[in-house]
Amino acid sequence: MANLSQSELEFSLGNNVIVTQMTQAVNWARKYSFFIYPFITACCGMEFMSVAGPRYDLDRFGAAFPRFSPRQADLLMVVGTISHKQAPILVKVYNQMTEPKWVVAYGVCTVSGGFYDNYATVMGIDTLIPVDVYIPGCPPRPEMVIDALIKLQDKVQQETLADHVKGPALVTPTERM
Repeated sequence: MANLSQSELEFSLGNNVIVTQMTQAVNWARKYSFFIYPFITACCGMEFMSVAGPRYDLDRFGAAFPRFSPRQADLLMVVGTISHKQAPILVKVYNQMTEPKWVVAYGVCTVSGGFYDNYATVMGIDTLIPVDVYIPGCPPRPEMVIDALIKLQDKVQQETLADHVKGPALVTPTERM
Protein backbone atom coordinates (compact mmCIF):
# COMPACT_ATOMS: atom_id res chain seq x y z
CA MET A 1 0.00 0.00 0.00
CA ALA A 2 2.95 2.35 0.59
CA ASN A 3 3.81 2.47 -3.13
CA LEU A 4 0.35 3.53 -4.31
CA SER A 5 -0.36 7.09 -5.49
CA GLN A 6 -3.19 9.04 -3.89
CA SER A 7 -5.62 8.38 -6.76
CA GLU A 8 -4.81 4.66 -6.70
CA LEU A 9 -5.27 4.60 -2.94
CA GLU A 10 -8.67 6.32 -3.23
CA PHE A 11 -9.70 3.86 -5.95
CA SER A 12 -8.65 0.87 -3.88
CA LEU A 13 -10.59 2.11 -0.83
CA GLY A 14 -13.74 2.69 -2.86
CA ASN A 15 -16.65 4.62 -1.34
CA ASN A 16 -15.70 3.71 2.22
CA VAL A 17 -13.18 6.52 2.84
CA ILE A 18 -13.00 10.19 1.95
CA VAL A 19 -9.51 11.64 1.58
CA THR A 20 -9.23 15.40 2.19
CA GLN A 21 -7.25 18.02 4.05
CA MET A 22 -8.20 18.88 7.61
CA THR A 23 -8.51 22.62 6.89
CA GLN A 24 -10.89 21.95 4.00
CA ALA A 25 -13.11 19.75 6.16
CA VAL A 26 -13.15 22.29 9.01
CA ASN A 27 -13.85 25.18 6.61
CA TRP A 28 -16.69 23.21 5.02
CA ALA A 29 -18.27 22.76 8.45
CA ARG A 30 -17.75 26.42 9.37
CA LYS A 31 -19.27 27.81 6.21
CA TYR A 32 -22.55 26.03 6.95
CA SER A 33 -22.74 26.94 10.64
CA PHE A 34 -22.69 30.70 11.09
CA PHE A 35 -23.90 31.92 14.46
CA ILE A 36 -25.09 35.48 13.86
CA TYR A 37 -24.91 38.25 16.41
CA PRO A 38 -27.20 41.00 15.06
CA PHE A 39 -26.01 44.49 16.07
CA ILE A 40 -29.05 46.47 14.87
CA THR A 41 -29.20 50.22 15.43
CA ALA A 42 -31.41 51.79 12.75
CA CYS A 43 -33.96 51.38 9.97
CA CYS A 44 -32.09 48.60 8.14
CA GLY A 45 -33.19 46.40 11.03
CA MET A 46 -36.63 46.02 9.44
CA GLU A 47 -35.08 44.68 6.27
CA PHE A 48 -32.84 42.37 8.29
CA MET A 49 -35.93 40.99 10.04
CA SER A 50 -37.51 40.21 6.68
CA VAL A 51 -34.37 38.34 5.60
CA ALA A 52 -34.40 36.37 8.85
CA GLY A 53 -38.00 35.34 8.24
CA PRO A 54 -39.23 32.18 6.52
CA ARG A 55 -39.52 33.64 3.02
CA TYR A 56 -35.77 33.92 2.48
CA ASP A 57 -34.76 31.03 4.75
CA LEU A 58 -31.32 31.82 6.14
CA ASP A 59 -31.26 28.32 7.57
CA ARG A 60 -30.06 26.92 4.26
CA PHE A 61 -26.86 28.89 4.87
CA GLY A 62 -26.62 27.67 8.43
CA ALA A 63 -27.29 31.20 9.67
CA ALA A 64 -30.89 31.12 10.89
CA PHE A 65 -30.47 30.94 14.64
CA PRO A 66 -29.23 34.30 16.02
CA ARG A 67 -27.15 34.44 19.16
CA PHE A 68 -27.56 37.34 21.53
CA SER A 69 -24.27 36.83 23.30
CA PRO A 70 -21.05 37.73 21.46
CA ARG A 71 -19.27 34.86 23.19
CA GLN A 72 -21.51 32.38 21.35
CA ALA A 73 -21.38 34.07 17.94
CA ASP A 74 -18.91 34.02 15.09
CA LEU A 75 -20.65 36.32 12.56
CA LEU A 76 -21.29 39.94 13.52
CA MET A 77 -23.98 41.57 11.38
CA VAL A 78 -23.69 45.32 11.92
CA VAL A 79 -27.00 46.76 10.72
CA GLY A 80 -27.62 50.50 10.69
CA THR A 81 -25.93 53.75 11.58
CA ILE A 82 -23.10 53.67 14.12
CA SER A 83 -22.49 56.84 16.09
CA HIS A 84 -19.26 57.64 17.90
CA LYS A 85 -21.09 57.00 21.19
CA GLN A 86 -21.95 53.47 20.04
CA ALA A 87 -18.49 52.76 18.61
CA PRO A 88 -16.91 51.59 21.90
CA ILE A 89 -19.81 49.18 22.39
CA LEU A 90 -19.37 47.77 18.88
CA VAL A 91 -15.62 47.31 19.40
CA LYS A 92 -16.25 45.63 22.76
CA VAL A 93 -18.76 43.23 21.19
CA TYR A 94 -16.28 42.41 18.41
CA ASN A 95 -13.46 41.80 20.87
CA GLN A 96 -15.67 39.46 22.95
CA MET A 97 -16.45 37.22 19.98
CA THR A 98 -14.65 33.90 19.66
CA GLU A 99 -12.17 33.11 16.91
CA PRO A 100 -12.69 32.65 14.03
CA LYS A 101 -15.01 35.61 13.57
CA TRP A 102 -16.42 37.41 10.58
CA VAL A 103 -18.10 40.81 10.16
CA VAL A 104 -20.75 41.89 7.66
CA ALA A 105 -21.47 45.61 7.16
CA TYR A 106 -25.19 45.82 6.33
CA GLY A 107 -26.48 48.96 4.64
CA VAL A 108 -24.96 52.15 3.33
CA CYS A 109 -24.86 53.84 6.77
CA THR A 110 -22.76 51.01 8.16
CA VAL A 111 -20.54 50.79 5.09
CA SER A 112 -19.78 54.50 4.61
CA GLY A 113 -21.80 56.63 7.01
CA GLY A 114 -24.60 57.00 4.47
CA PHE A 115 -26.16 60.39 3.97
CA TYR A 116 -25.03 61.47 7.46
CA ASP A 117 -22.15 63.89 6.97
CA ASN A 118 -21.66 65.07 10.54
CA TYR A 119 -19.36 64.73 13.51
CA ALA A 120 -21.56 62.20 15.35
CA THR A 121 -21.58 59.37 12.79
CA VAL A 122 -18.80 56.87 12.11
CA MET A 123 -17.95 57.02 8.41
CA GLY A 124 -17.78 53.28 7.89
CA ILE A 125 -17.25 50.63 10.54
CA ASP A 126 -14.08 49.48 8.84
CA THR A 127 -12.38 52.34 10.69
CA LEU A 128 -13.20 50.47 13.92
CA ILE A 129 -13.20 46.74 13.14
CA PRO A 130 -12.17 44.62 10.13
CA VAL A 131 -15.04 43.93 7.73
CA ASP A 132 -15.26 40.79 5.59
CA VAL A 133 -18.30 41.54 3.41
CA TYR A 134 -20.01 44.83 2.56
CA ILE A 135 -23.71 45.01 1.66
CA PRO A 136 -24.53 48.44 0.17
CA GLY A 137 -28.00 49.85 -0.29
CA CYS A 138 -30.56 51.85 1.61
CA PRO A 139 -32.00 49.46 2.67
CA PRO A 140 -30.32 46.48 1.03
CA ARG A 141 -32.61 44.00 -0.65
CA PRO A 142 -32.86 40.51 0.87
CA GLU A 143 -31.31 39.07 -2.29
CA MET A 144 -28.20 41.18 -1.66
CA VAL A 145 -27.93 39.75 1.84
CA ILE A 146 -28.17 36.21 0.52
CA ASP A 147 -25.52 37.02 -2.09
CA ALA A 148 -23.28 38.40 0.66
CA LEU A 149 -23.71 35.21 2.70
CA ILE A 150 -22.75 33.14 -0.34
CA LYS A 151 -19.64 35.31 -0.81
CA LEU A 152 -18.79 34.91 2.86
CA GLN A 153 -19.19 31.14 2.56
CA ASP A 154 -16.76 31.16 -0.39
CA LYS A 155 -14.31 33.23 1.63
CA VAL A 156 -14.55 30.89 4.64
CA GLN A 157 -13.97 27.85 2.42
CA GLN A 158 -10.71 29.37 1.10
CA GLU A 159 -9.30 30.41 4.49
CA THR A 160 -6.18 28.91 6.01
CA LEU A 161 -5.40 28.47 9.70
CA ALA A 162 -3.37 31.71 9.67
CA ASP A 163 -6.43 33.64 8.42
CA HIS A 164 -8.64 32.48 11.31
CA VAL A 165 -7.00 34.44 14.11
CA LYS A 166 -7.80 38.13 13.74
CA GLY A 167 -7.39 39.19 17.36
CA PRO A 168 -8.85 42.26 19.01
CA ALA A 169 -9.73 45.38 17.06
CA LEU A 170 -6.59 47.42 16.57
CA VAL A 171 -8.23 50.83 16.37
CA THR A 172 -10.03 51.95 19.48
CA PRO A 173 -12.72 54.63 19.23
CA THR A 174 -10.81 56.98 21.55
CA GLU A 175 -7.93 57.07 19.06
CA ARG A 176 -10.31 58.12 16.29
CA MET A 177 -11.67 61.21 18.09
